[in-house]
Amino acid sequence: MPISHSGSYAAAGVDIEAGYEGVKLMKKHVERTFTSGVLEGIGGFGGLFQPDTAGMKEPVLVSGTDGVGTKQRIAQIMGRHDTVGIDCVAMCVNDIVCCGARPIFFLDYIAIGKNDPKKVEQLVAGVAEGCVRAGCALIGGETAEHPGTMKPDDYDLAGFSVGIVDKAKILDKNRMRKGDVIIALASSGIHSNGYSLVRKIFDVENADLSKHYDELGQSLGDALLTPTKIYVRPVLAAIEAADVRGISHITGGGFYENVPRSIPEGLCAVIDKAAVKIPPIFSLLQREGGVPERDMFNTFNMGVGMSLIVSPETADAALSALRSFGEDAYVIGRVEEGSEKIRIEGLDG
Repeated sequence: MPISHSGSYAAAGVDIEAGYEGVKLMKKHVERTFTSGVLEGIGGFGGLFQPDTAGMKEPVLVSGTDGVGTKQRIAQIMGRHDTVGIDCVAMCVNDIVCCGARPIFFLDYIAIGKNDPKKVEQLVAGVAEGCVRAGCALIGGETAEHPGTMKPDDYDLAGFSVGIVDKAKILDKNRMRKGDVIIALASSGIHSNGYSLVRKIFDVENADLSKHYDELGQSLGDALLTPTKIYVRPVLAAIEAADVRGISHITGGGFYENVPRSIPEGLCAVIDKAAVKIPPIFSLLQREGGVPERDMFNTFNMGVGMSLIVSPETADAALSALRSFGEDAYVIGRVEEGSEKIRIEGLDG
C-alpha cells in the first residue's frame, strides 16, 4: 500500500492514487515545456521561475487567466481531450501579448468529476503543447476531483499565465493616429468562444459529429475541436519590426467588443467586411442558425483571431514579419476620426 492512502476518502469518491498516477503520466509532457527560467519541476507547493530581465530597465509582469469554456463539451462528447489544453493556453497568452509582453510561464487547473489518469494526461498534454507553441514553461497546476458536484465524465479546464515586458515597450494605444493600418491575423476557426451558440445551432448533444461536410473538408466534430491559434511568436516579431500601436485578441463578443479595447477616444477602427477572409465554418453556422450577420461579427472572430494596428509607414514590415512565421496576415481596414470606435463597412443589419 502507498504511504499516502485513505480508505475513508476513497469511499467519499476521491481516488488519491489515481491523482498520483495522473502526475506520473503527465510529467513527460510538462518537461517538454521547460525553459531556462524553470528552477524546479512539478510536485512542490509552488512553481519556481527566474525570469530573464537582461536588457530591461523596468521589467513589468503581465498576467492573464481564462478557461476553455463550453467548447470542452465537444471534447467530452467525442472522447478527445488532447486539444482543449491548447485552447486554454491560447486564451491566456494571446491576451498577454496584446500588451507587448512575452509569456514566461503557465499554470493549469483541472476540476474533474472522477479522476481518470489517462484523461488527465491527455488534457495536460494539450496544455504542454500550447506552452511549447507560446514559448512559455508549464511550472505547475492542480487536478481536483469533485465527486457529487460534477458528473464522473465532466471536467473544467482553466489556466493562468504570466508574461514580462520592459515598461518602455508596453504598447500605448494613445499613440494611434488617423491613417493607421489595421492588419488581420487569420484564425484557425472558431477558436474558443461562442460555443454556447455553436452547441445550440448544431444540437451537439444529439448530432452526428463524425459527419463529413464537403464545405469544411472535414467532419463537423473535427472543425469544432480545431484548437485556437497561438500568435505569440509572430506578434512579438511584428512588434520588433514595426511601429505597432494597438493589438486586439478577437475572442468572446467578436469584433464589436474586442477591437474597441485597443482604440483610444476620438478614433474609430473602420473594417472593410469585403476584405475579411471568412472561413466556411462561419458561413455554415450562420446558415444553419439563421444568425444575422451583425450578430455573427458580435459573437465570433469570423476568421480574424487577432488584429494589429500599425503606422502606415511600417505596415509592410509588420506584414513581412508576420508572414515569415507562416501567418496569413493581410490588411482589413484603417483608423479614422470618430467617436464610435468601430465601424464595419458593408455589413448587413
